[in-house]
Amino acid sequence: MPERRTVALVTLGCARNEVDSEELAGRLAADGWELVQDASDADVAVVNTCGFVEAAKKDSVDALLEANDLKDQGRTQAVVAVGCMAERYGKELAQALPEADGVLGFDDYADISDRLQTILNGGIHASHTPRDRRKLLPISPAERQGAPEVALPGHAQDTEPADLPEGIAPASGPRAPLRRRLDTSPVASVKLASGCDRRCSFCAIPSFRGSFISRRPSDVLGETRWLAEQGVKEIMLVSENNTSYGKDLGDIRLLETLLPELADVDGIERIRVSYLQPAEMRPGLIDVLTATPKVAPYFDLSFQHSAPDVLRAMRRFGDTERFLELLATIRSKAPQAGIRSNFIVGFPGERESDFAELERFLTGARLDAIGVFGYSDEEGTEAVTYEDKLHEDVIAERLAHMQRLAEELTSQRAEERIGESVEVLVESVEVIDEDADGATGRAAHQAPETDGQVLFTTSEGLVAGRMVLAKVVGSLGVDLVAEPLDAGLDVDRVSEEATG
Repeated sequence: MPERRTVALVTLGCARNEVDSEELAGRLAADGWELVQDASDADVAVVNTCGFVEAAKKDSVDALLEANDLKDQGRTQAVVAVGCMAERYGKELAQALPEADGVLGFDDYADISDRLQTILNGGIHASHTPRDRRKLLPISPAERQGAPEVALPGHAQDTEPADLPEGIAPASGPRAPLRRRLDTSPVASVKLASGCDRRCSFCAIPSFRGSFISRRPSDVLGETRWLAEQGVKEIMLVSENNTSYGKDLGDIRLLETLLPELADVDGIERIRVSYLQPAEMRPGLIDVLTATPKVAPYFDLSFQHSAPDVLRAMRRFGDTERFLELLATIRSKAPQAGIRSNFIVGFPGERESDFAELERFLTGARLDAIGVFGYSDEEGTEAVTYEDKLHEDVIAERLAHMQRLAEELTSQRAEERIGESVEVLVESVEVIDEDADGATGRAAHQAPETDGQVLFTTSEGLVAGRMVLAKVVGSLGVDLVAEPLDAGLDVDRVSEEATG
């Protein structure tokens, strides 16, 4: 019998990283590795790092150090860094963090099993030298699909379906994406695309994720069908910029066509689209997002700011009035639509009047969820070279003020939903003791982990993974308190009643 090899994947960062981890899990399982949940039970701990902002990078380093401590405590023999931080810094990270036994970039993913085996055997795999991944694909989006193969995490298509062990995605076509689920959640993310062609002055992501390239609709559909067979009820479509989907396939409106097809997949009860660019929103996409059964009227809009001068410095577009008009258009079609966004305060050159303009927008926007971040320099970005940098004390003060305002505004928005009927995907049902139990879920306006949840008044008749109709009877911050109306309605009827 072959020697037992165990591996644990520790995932940090966004939903895109979660998809990448499940691709790595699929590759490793296909090559005979046993996947375990706890890093302390694994021969190799693989940490899928985030390289977005300083706080995320610190979390990644802490996770690597924590995994390294396991080597002195038990089974774990090696700790390996993968993901965005590993890709972005390569040799530099390896030198700064000798506790990591390996630092692997995206180009190593196709050979992840061999790489881990080499490291487990005491060998050394040289850390890669980072490069600008925007230069790996043609400048013209139309020429990218036929370009020489470039490593695109989450797009892998190199294993025959017949070769795959049970539990690994066969997806569609003769060459199938590899994927192995790492949990039993009724929610799973599916990649629409990778990379980004936008050049926001504060963002380094395109330099290490590369230029934008779409997955083919047949691959997205095939993976969704497989996930439905695994018990997934809600699909969240992710990429760096979903509004650009299809532009390299010759159809910038391809998402409008794909969404109804995904909604028709047997077993899938909700489709959610994340990462939308306000400047690229179009009437047809708004119509599909607000009027297609099973597609959540959910708008994850990347505003970042609303003062025109700050947006121009960010190399973005828009202003308070145009953004408010966009929100009004959405709500005219779907009054209960969920809308969230992130914002940066303290950007170089941000005046007090700009900060006040952002506050004016937030006060009028009635957003369901708001993320606020203080500006910090990201090496390799244009904003690093800007003058008029604000003092860190000023940034901290503005951040604290805007976070307090965001908490107040989102709590008010949750209160506005009291009395509404909402369609809720039950995610957990837990018996606390003989006299108490609890059930939680998420309504259409609540994405996993970021937008709050629904707390049920009773768990009687509720089952994890079921869609139920409930009436909102209270709120706790951004969370809703809801009373189940019927735990047995079919999803089509629930959708009609929830929007009716």
